[in-house]
Order: sequence, then structure tokens, then C-alpha cells
Amino acid sequence: MQGAVDLFFVDGLSVPECEVAVICYDSAMQRRRNTSAAPRSRYYPDTYADQRRHAGTSAQQPYRDTARPRQRAANASGASRRAAAPRQARRYPAATAQSPRKRSPFKFFAFLAVLVVLALTIGLGASHLASEESARSPYESSYDWSNLQWNGDRVSYLQDGKVASRLGVDVSDHQGAIDWNAVDSDGIDFAMIRLGNRGYTEGGLSLDERFNANLNGAQAAELDTGVYFFSQALTADEAREEAEFVLENLDGRNLQMPVVFDHETIAGKSGRADNISGDALVECATAFCEVVEAAGYETMVYGNRKDLSRFSPIDGSKASASTLAETLGGRSVWFAEYGDPAPTAPFDIAIWQYADDGHVAGIDTAVDMNIQLPQA
Repeated sequence: MQGAVDLFFVDGLSVPECEVAVICYDSAMQRRRNTSAAPRSRYYPDTYADQRRHAGTSAQQPYRDTARPRQRAANASGASRRAAAPRQARRYPAATAQSPRKRSPFKFFAFLAVLVVLALTIGLGASHLASEESARSPYESSYDWSNLQWNGDRVSYLQDGKVASRLGVDVSDHQGAIDWNAVDSDGIDFAMIRLGNRGYTEGGLSLDERFNANLNGAQAAELDTGVYFFSQALTADEAREEAEFVLENLDGRNLQMPVVFDHETIAGKSGRADNISGDALVECATAFCEVVEAAGYETMVYGNRKDLSRFSPIDGSKASASTLAETLGGRSVWFAEYGDPAPTAPFDIAIWQYADDGHVAGIDTAVDMNIQLPQA
């Protein structure tokens, strides 16, 4: 065809194609010569920033080096440039000898204080548990009841083989006229005499008809004497009224035995104070005794187990015995219980009324018998 360019083939390429290939090859070699003039960075050899830093070249768009694939292959075979220029070892300041750290004395004493507090807590807890266990344990009397010695309807308490107790009677107008000298001769040591009572229905105050005769006669016979008042008080004010009544009729006479607060329910009948609460009863007893004590007399509380349990529950434990004593303000107890060889009271007592059918010379009727125990 006219005007056509003749084509020669070299290694399968036409002449124009060969020229293009030569030109591309020359350009590539020139770029490699330009870039080889600048040393590559030790860490990032092929970055555009390294080219600028080391070769001072003007900013150009980075390019992809055609030699990089061969370099990666060389790295894979162990000929890495990084291996040729190893990173310098990081230097650390040499360790300097230091003096041993001083232990803070505050920490030691704080630790010691914690141990002390812990020990005290454990000790107090154990003591509290032991105290509770002791309180729940059964009451044990300070008296050895095997020391009681019976002789008919008479009983005495022995200490070191000798009689340490005293025998007594309690009387009212129910016994009628009494020969107190005969009573004294029959081995009686003391007499508890009823001074009066409050009516269990209407609540009026009454003086025992034979109070003065009995008190004067017993004292003339040189018996130790005390008095008791049968209370039916419902309030502390009524109890104080009863106490004032007692003091008025004692008229300052000397007593060797206590003035006794006797508050009972009425057997087989409906008494005005049968349903009094425990707290109200305690207030009555306290009010009565405080008035009498203010006048210089000793006081005492009378009752059987049922009567006394109205003041405070009684369950036979040391705790209940202690509670009763506190409730009564530490005042002595005159305990009534019949037909037993020894008192079974699970609390402390001072006098045991052990019989209501005793026989004593000078008294024509049955009489209550009592034993005053030695001071524990």
C-alpha cells in the first residue's frame, strides 16, 4: 500500500514497538539513577520524605518504585536493608545503689492496734456468750438445804453443826388472844404481826383488831417483832396511803424485824387487785416501801411463787432470779411454801413460811410457822 511504513520484527516485535519499548526502558533507568543518588532511610527507605531529606529534591508526587517487588523478594531471602543497618540498642541509665527503704512506724503501730481491737472484740464476744450461757443456767441457792434439820413441825438450819436460823410465827386477829410469854417459852424467837389491811372489794383501810395487843404483848415477852400489811392497792398513790396508815399506827415504835408489803390475789373470790398489771404492782410495792423506809424502817416483800411471779416472770433460771431481785429493788423476800422438806424457790429468800398449821404454846389455833435463814 502506498505511504505505508515498512515494519521490521525484532524478537517478535515490530520496529515501532521496539522503539517504544526502548524509550520506556530508558526512562525507567533514568528514574532509578535519580533516586539512587539519595541514600534511603534506615527505617522507611522508599518514602517520599526520605527522598526529599537526603536528595534535596523538589516536592514531587511519590511514585511506585518498580524495584520494590525485587527488594521484598530480597528481604524474604534474608538480604534486608534493615539487617544491613541494625537499630542501635536503647540505652537505659545505669542503676544507682539506693539505701534500704525505711519502714513507717505508723504502719506498724496501726497494724498492732488492729490486732489489739480484734483480740478485744473476740474476747468480749466470748465473755458475752459465756455470760448469756450462765444467765440461762438453772438458779442455785446459796444455801445447802441438806443442812435443814426437822423436829416434828419445827425446823432449823445448821452451820458447822450449830443452829444458825431463828424460828418465828405470824399472827392476826384470827388467832385471838395470845399468851406471848408462853410463846416465848416454846422456843419462838420472833413474831410477825398483822397491822391491818385494805378491803379487797371496796378498798377501805382497816386496822387489825388485835394489832396493838399482839405487838405490845410480843415486845413485852422480848420477842423480836415486825409487822405486815395486807395490800390491795391499785395505784402508787393507794400504796403510799397504805404506808402512811402503817406509820401512823406504829407511832414510832421500835421494830427488830421488817415492815412487810403483802399483796395477794383473793383465793376463791374476786379481789379488786387480782388483775393488776405487773408494772402497776411493782409501782405499788416500790411506793409503799419507799415511804416506810423514809421513816427509818426496814422493808420486805411477801408472797408465794405465784404472788411473786406477778412482779416478774419466774422460770427457774439465774436470769429470772436476778430480774426479780432488781424488780423488788433488792429488798428481801418472805417466801410462803408449805409441805416441802426444803424451799423450792428459784430465787433468794430471807424467811421461809413453811407451814400454816403449826402448834405453839400460848396460841389456841393453828398458826403459820416461819424460819429466818442466816444471812448468806
